[in-house]
Amino acid sequence: MLIPWQQLDAETLTALIESFVLREGTDYGEQEKSLAAKVEDVRRQLEHKQAVLVWSELHETVNIMAADEFNPGGE
Repeated sequence: MLIPWQQLDAETLTALIESFVLREGTDYGEQEKSLAAKVEDVRRQLEHKQAVLVWSELHETVNIMAADEFNPGGE
């Protein structure tokens, strides 16, 4: 189920994004980005509908996914 990120408290959204960024451990090449820069990247993706917040009832977790990878029937 999609969660409208706009309806979340700003601190809650930031905490979710930080958790996602730290969990993913994405490689940014030769120039490592700060946590704040990574969080802003993900926030921008949410704002531009390139990423979505997804609640999994099965796992009782929230995750961030690329919008084009979200499959509501395959949670």
